[in-house]
Amino acid sequence: MRELLPSDIDGMFELDSNPEVHKYLGKCPITSKAQAQENINFIREQYHKRGIARFATIEKSSGDFIGWSGLKLNTGDKEALGSKRDFYDIGYRFIPRYWGKGYATESSLTILDFGFKDLKLDIIYGAAEIKNIGSNKVLQKIGLNYIEQFLFEGEMINWYELKNEDYAKTMS
Repeated sequence: MRELLPSDIDGMFELDSNPEVHKYLGKCPITSKAQAQENINFIREQYHKRGIARFATIEKSSGDFIGWSGLKLNTGDKEALGSKRDFYDIGYRFIPRYWGKGYATESSLTILDFGFKDLKLDIIYGAAEIKNIGSNKVLQKIGLNYIEQFLFEGEMINWYELKNEDYAKTMS
């Protein structure tokens, strides 16, 4: 994983223009490389303003951009999930041909370690539509605990959390 770069535009366009990728993300894939560049710029701005954002995920064997994984500090009304505000969210998004290879799990475990050990976060949250079986499995597999369900933009969402103290217990 590394910082997302402007040169990742082709990979970001392939990722975010795919309707299958956006099936559980509001069903609004992008339609232009200009939108992909806006997404990259938004993430890069988060590095500078918030000190953390999603990272480009690169397949070791091929060197290909396969998507992104990382933490995001969600702040304010625009980034709220219903009543959930001001939280660190673990997330991942991959190009479909890389699905099912364990990249979400592998990168997320690295991100949890970074969040708890380097950033000294108290809690990391995760959310997934209840119909998104793959993401729900990953969040559970990496140790996040199911807390509740709630309605958000017409979809039921599963809400998960992992506290630093619980993470530390699993690592000892």
